[in-house]
Amino acid sequence: MINTFDILETIKMIQDECLDIRTTTMGISLLDCADSNIDKACDKVYDKICQKAEKLVSTGEDIEKQYGIPIINKRVSVTPIAILAGISGGDPVKYALALEKAAQTIGVNFIGGYSALVQKGFSAGDLELINSIPEALARTEHLCSSVNIGSTKAGINMDAVKIMGQKVKEAAELTKDNDCIGAGKLVVFCNAPEDNPFMAGAFHGLSEPDCVINVGVSGPGVVRAAISKYPDYSVNEVAELIKKTAFKITRMGQLVGVEASQRLGVPFGIVDLSLAPTPAVGDSVAHILEEIGLEQCGGAGTTACLAMLNDAVKKGGVMASSSVGGLSGAFIPVSEDAGMIDAARSGSLTIEKLEAMTAVCSVGLDMIVIPGDTTAEVISGIIADEAAIGMVNGKTTAVRVIPAIGKNLGDELEFGGLLGSGPVMKVNTKSPAKFINRGGKIPAPLHSLKN
Repeated sequence: MINTFDILETIKMIQDECLDIRTTTMGISLLDCADSNIDKACDKVYDKICQKAEKLVSTGEDIEKQYGIPIINKRVSVTPIAILAGISGGDPVKYALALEKAAQTIGVNFIGGYSALVQKGFSAGDLELINSIPEALARTEHLCSSVNIGSTKAGINMDAVKIMGQKVKEAAELTKDNDCIGAGKLVVFCNAPEDNPFMAGAFHGLSEPDCVINVGVSGPGVVRAAISKYPDYSVNEVAELIKKTAFKITRMGQLVGVEASQRLGVPFGIVDLSLAPTPAVGDSVAHILEEIGLEQCGGAGTTACLAMLNDAVKKGGVMASSSVGGLSGAFIPVSEDAGMIDAARSGSLTIEKLEAMTAVCSVGLDMIVIPGDTTAEVISGIIADEAAIGMVNGKTTAVRVIPAIGKNLGDELEFGGLLGSGPVMKVNTKSPAKFINRGGKIPAPLHSLKN
């Protein structure tokens, strides 16, 4: 039962502790838009997105006004476009332009799904789409792209790993006059979820309904504020406190998701429990870890603190929602987290430490700025390492690194908004080229044989 204290507490969370709903994302299946004529297919794609998501933004704004809950982003995710490209042939960039036009028409912040799923190999349309990604991202503003190159069941497609190292570099080069933002809208996955509401990795999975609403919550500032009130708590008491706080945050996400679902007349999918930080002061996952007791994020004990935080968030959140999915945990995107930015600038946080942290957190190496002269083979090596963590541990991992073309250590890129800014971080430049150029496949681990 909701009481006056709960209402006042939620108001305080929103006003003082940066609590918000990070995104309501409408997933839309485009399978019925497939056509052997690419121009006809693009017209169908545009029409269906505009028809299904016509009221997505206005509905979100109405919910914000009625409940006083900030909803920062309204987004759309679609069926991986490589599937449509395999049927139609032609230049996949035409689909990118159709998606961009639809995003502008309906007024969403981002549209995701310029994607390919190639963990077991390339089918029709996959290579064409992957090769078009840099151009597609350079010619659009709202489009996001993702490629899944591995899974626990399939292993890691090393041919795809090699190509994606090249495409990340190309995406940065084509947008070097815009802080290399192309690479910031491209993520390479292992074990990509089909119902992720967060960008840049959102796409609408083949097992999803025709249309669905998924919600991503936020709340690092709320968790940090709660911990700050109890400086003498033991670690297990801190974990219990995080669970209770995550429950409250997730209940708000559940409310918004159900309400949006009813108003839009589409099924409610999932709440993604991920604590999504922002560059704003007081809204940082790194600051949570420091409130728990670290001098600075990246130091000894960081991985253990993050593991505890991630587990507690899931335990608390899962009890507050009828359906949990997506990534669900704690994000550690460097440029999007004020505390991570400070730790990277000071040298406390390194890419090697971030890689260790990804073994226990929600996703992976996210929004990390690297030197512009980093080779494609080194980027592929980073992707392969992160995919191996995901494959062996049966979890989602990802890489979203931004080669800062023309910049070196000590320089910074400024993306603005939720994407924030980031210092160029040091990368181990010892070449993995021979390994990457072997191609082939890393076989799935033995524990993938669960049947």
